[in-house]
Amino acid sequence: MMEDEDRALVRGCLRGDRKSFEEIVERYQKPVYNAAYRIVGRKEDAEDITQQVFINAFKNLRSFNEKRKFFSWLYRIAVNESLNKLKSTSSREILNDTEQGHDETPDILYDKKELQQTVRDALGHLSVEYRTVVVLRHFQDLSYEEISEILELPAKTVKSRLYEARQQLKDILILHRQI
Repeated sequence: MMEDEDRALVRGCLRGDRKSFEEIVERYQKPVYNAAYRIVGRKEDAEDITQQVFINAFKNLRSFNEKRKFFSWLYRIAVNESLNKLKSTSSREILNDTEQGHDETPDILYDKKELQQTVRDALGHLSVEYRTVVVLRHFQDLSYEEISEILELPAKTVKSRLYEARQQLKDILILHRQI
């Protein structure tokens, strides 16, 4: 089970085993980067945030409560770092996502890229609170309970924010289609 493996890796880190921390970084680097990237919208910022998340995690491993999920603890650090970055730059940058399939025709790639840009633009118009729950739920596939734990909010608040965010996205996308 992943949670048990994570706890064992944390215990290894606390005993001074460098390989354990390398395994944690390898396991979570991509999901942390993706969450940060979708929140802040800039590749360079997401890379900086990812690095800072693992530095902070390493420094604060002793504060990790083994009764909680490690990945939720780590994601909380990632969300906090992402929000701090947004506050420090006061930006509402457009999100960027450039993944492409290899077997797709130029027309399909163009349509996909246009749709991705439309969604990025719409997400960029959401407040940070709403954008964060959308990213964690729909791009990171986290449960309401996991998001609740990461954001330290009641699950009902997470559901409420997600509902409102979806309504706002719907309105933004409808408006975009009319233009």
